[in-house]
Parts: sequence; C-alpha cells; structure tokens
Amino acid sequence: MVVSAGMEPEPAAGGMTAWQAFAISLIYCVAVDRDVDAQEVGRLVSVFGGKVDRDTIEVGASHRELFHRAVDYVRTHDTEEFLAIAVPILSETQRLAILLNMVDSALANTTAEREERDLIAKFQRAFGISDKRFRPFFEVILLKNDRSIFTGA
Repeated sequence: MVVSAGMEPEPAAGGMTAWQAFAISLIYCVAVDRDVDAQEVGRLVSVFGGKVDRDTIEVGASHRELFHRAVDYVRTHDTEEFLAIAVPILSETQRLAILLNMVDSALANTTAEREERDLIAKFQRAFGISDKRFRPFFEVILLKNDRSIFTGA
C-alpha cells in the first residue's frame, strides 16, 4: 500500500495506524538523546519531506500533520505505552522496517549514542525480532553510514 501526502489508512482498534507508529518510532529515536543533529534532521526530512526557507529547514513539509502529531505523541507518552499499542497493529515486516529506519537515523552521524542503542534494543525486544534475523540488515546499514571507509579516519 502506498500512502501519499495527506492520506493515511484508517486507524486500528487502538486508534493508531502503522504509518503513525512508524513516524512516532523515528521521533522517539531522534529525540532520545535530547540532541538532534543535522544528519538526524536530514533523515527526518527524507521521511516526512522538508521545505527550505532561507537558513531554516522545516521538517514535515510533505506530511506536516502526521509529523506534528508524532512529535506531540512522543512528548506525552512513554515508550512502554507506545509499544503496547503499536506492536499488535504492526506486521513483522513493518516492525523490521521501523527498526531499520531507527538504526539508520541513529547512525546518520556515524555513531549511535548509548540512549539510541538502548532504545533500539528495547524496540527490537518488543517487536520480537531476534539478533540472528536482524544482524544482516544491521551490518548493511552500518556499512552504509561508515564514512571512514572513504576518509581513512
């Protein structure tokens, strides 16, 4: 299913859609260390769209309402509450895609902070995805974000 700007599937019984769960998960990951850097903003722009005005990038240009609802949700709900609602409505493929995007966001600046690693591990456990299943994907994202292979640093 393709979701275009401004369109969302109907919410599940808990009032949340898989698309919302995806957005909320990324916001949790970016915000967990309370330090949003330019690379993480870039990841958010790649997912939610962006609009550049002078020296400012507005995240969420393509999915503004979804983005702002996700930010509000993260501000008012802890991850345990979120996971209790989200896990039952997500397919295994959706849970895996969320984890991969979280890892990609955490590694956008080449190093995942301790808080980001802990959050991803928490989501991985809640999503029921084993290390064996996740490791090959993780290694690809790790390589994708390793700029030292080009700079030697």
